[in-house]
Amino acid sequence: MLTLPREIVDAILAQAGAAHPLECCGIVASLPDARPPYRLIPMRNMAQSEEYFEFAPLDQLKAWRGMDAAGEVPLVFYHSHTGSAAYPSRSDIAHAAAYPEVHHLIVGTDPRFQPALRSYRIADGRVSEEPVVVADVALSTPYIEG
Repeated sequence: MLTLPREIVDAILAQAGAAHPLECCGIVASLPDARPPYRLIPMRNMAQSEEYFEFAPLDQLKAWRGMDAAGEVPLVFYHSHTGSAAYPSRSDIAHAAAYPEVHHLIVGTDPRFQPALRSYRIADGRVSEEPVVVADVALSTPYIEG
């Protein structure tokens, strides 16, 4: 199960809506035991594609350095699907191989495909959907980079 604060989810949905018809992407960082505070790190999609995303290398380097400095780890990798269901593609599954401990959140921006917010665990090429819980909690620390 993936539980995220409503403010984080709302920011991810807004990013996906603003990027449409291109895919958006980013990271949600947390402390190693997956407890708050969470930090949203929107990334630029270097691919600039409606069907594929790729973290911009400088954004990725900055994100990893920032997480290392804060003692954080990636909790969630997220991206949007703009013309298909919110289910991992073959390339999504291949890219997830290096991070089996990370949740993979996909936002569907095409209203033909519901539900529009789905999370998966991907390990050894196997995809397992997990529930997404959106929690109404107050965040006491800054959480969105921009």
